[in-house]
Amino acid sequence: MTDMSISFAGVRLKNPLIAASGCFGFGREYGEYFDISRLGGISVKGLTLKPRHGNKPPRIAETPCGCLNSVGLQNPGVEAFMTDELPFLRTKDVVVIANISGDTAQEYGDIAGILGDAPDMLEVNISCPNVKAGGLAFGADPAQAALVTELVKKNASVPVCVKLSPNVTDIAAVARACEQAGADALSLINTLLGMRIDIETGRPILPREIGGLSGPAVFPVAVGCVWRVKQAVKIPICGMGGVTSGRDLIEMIMAGACTVGMGTALLADPYAPLKALHQAHEWCQGRGVEKITDIVN
Repeated sequence: MTDMSISFAGVRLKNPLIAASGCFGFGREYGEYFDISRLGGISVKGLTLKPRHGNKPPRIAETPCGCLNSVGLQNPGVEAFMTDELPFLRTKDVVVIANISGDTAQEYGDIAGILGDAPDMLEVNISCPNVKAGGLAFGADPAQAALVTELVKKNASVPVCVKLSPNVTDIAAVARACEQAGADALSLINTLLGMRIDIETGRPILPREIGGLSGPAVFPVAVGCVWRVKQAVKIPICGMGGVTSGRDLIEMIMAGACTVGMGTALLADPYAPLKALHQAHEWCQGRGVEKITDIVN
């Protein structure tokens, strides 16, 4: 039997597969299909300081090999997560990763302070627009990414993983800035920017016009980004973006990932992560791999 357990920034996971933020909610719905303790970890729905209703529908548009979303970070807020959602997750034997977002750098730090050591890890979404910088995403500028990382680390009681956007000129430069600012790990990629137009109306399908592209279409981009970032930093990486199968999981690890996130595939098949883990284990078994860590680049 291949040992599928892995250590990610000092946090032990029974296997490398993590349910990516935004596609798994807080685990309750998927818990009706399978025991979510079978996953390595769960990155919960993105949390903000105050509750958010998100954008008006339609918020999803189908695309070839994926979908566009413009949900707008709908969530109950960090306080409600602590009281209403985290107790349920703590009844499961699974690593809990709190994904956090803010309108200002200080908000990120404040959320980290509120969460304390309640989750096992923080995942910092720096694809959010900095309202004090004219809406420029924190992750688009290495200096801004470093600022957010420093503030979160200052207030965090658990390891900090920074989630990088592919919508930048040099993702490796942003990765290095986050590492130098104290990040314990990185996760990548977040969604690519895209648009669909209704040719009958001539208008964008999404009211917000631009959405985030995810799904199998972005997998080669994600693998390439993980490979580039792995050459630039020494901290561990969670690779994600278009992962749908066990072969994808193995490929992402070979590109340099320590753990692997699965998101959009869950929307089409709630059993996708279990299938991927089974396929990855069979692949390892067939090649005499004793530990999944043996194939980490």
